[in-house]
Amino acid sequence: MAANYPLVKFHFQVEWGGTKIGFTEVSGLDVETEVVEYRDGASPEYSKIKMPGMQKFSNITLKRGTFKSDNEYFKWWNTVKLNTIERRDITISLLNEEHAPVITWKVKNAWPSKVQSTDLKAEGNEVAIESMEIVHEGLSIQNE
Repeated sequence: MAANYPLVKFHFQVEWGGTKIGFTEVSGLDVETEVVEYRDGASPEYSKIKMPGMQKFSNITLKRGTFKSDNEYFKWWNTVKLNTIERRDITISLLNEEHAPVITWKVKNAWPSKVQSTDLKAEGNEVAIESMEIVHEGLSIQNE
């Protein structure tokens, strides 16, 4: 009976560089195949054909709560230097009730392109959230 229900999206984990880090939100798990239009001059059809082209990947945004003395985020960010960067493979897994991966996204050669610290508000009582935007060179999806 449980197989008839769609998966919930709130139970997931992120692994990068052998470390598991808790995040509140992961977005940008998109892949798009560009369309190449072509028409041969001798074609009897008066329209172009459409062929699959190169794949294009969205940037991935990772959000998490800010913790005192937890600098894993910023250590990776600080590896960014002119023409050099520490690239990491990242595994994002949607988990079931037994904490086993059900869907896995494997991200290849990722590196941070943007880090955003929390906003500060004297009147607020929200948790401090920081975010990191990463770029990468490939995304594969495995539905277990």
